[in-house]
Amino acid sequence: MAFQIALLRGINVGGNRKFPMARQRELMAELGFRGVTVHLQTGNIVFADPGTPPERTARTLEDGFAADLGFPVPVMVRTRDELAAAIEANPYPEAAAEPKTLHVVFLTGMPTDTAALDALDPAAYAPDAFRLVGREIFLRCPDGIGRSKLAAKVTNARLGVPATARNWNTVTKLLALADA
Repeated sequence: MAFQIALLRGINVGGNRKFPMARQRELMAELGFRGVTVHLQTGNIVFADPGTPPERTARTLEDGFAADLGFPVPVMVRTRDELAAAIEANPYPEAAAEPKTLHVVFLTGMPTDTAALDALDPAAYAPDAFRLVGREIFLRCPDGIGRSKLAAKVTNARLGVPATARNWNTVTKLLALADA
């Protein structure tokens, strides 16, 4: 069975925009999705591929979540194979040994404006580093994301598309759930 992975942005953070895991599972079922697994409360949902393009699945989820919750929830959807390809494309393979130092910023699509990223001088943020690869930004923060000045710049860059970040442990766990 094929799977898709939904990455929800900005829920259950700091006690705001609450969307409990149990409700995530229930609402997915109400929206007609099957084989649902929710990983962590921050909005990582693995589910049976409904046979629709990920962009269409994302719109269906965004509409359903907004109608139920009363606030918008941006959703990035990847197929199992797209997630596996993103993992394979990791430009910082050495960081996988220290997964807390590596993050992936998932974008809804190709950035419409990369000027904010292009303007960043990588040397000014060393040892932190980032690289845009397709619809993902890989962010390496050896001293931790909480201390990184680059992380704030990359995750808040004006790219013209919604984005959400996950650490490497979560990214690889989502693939494992899709493969289970």
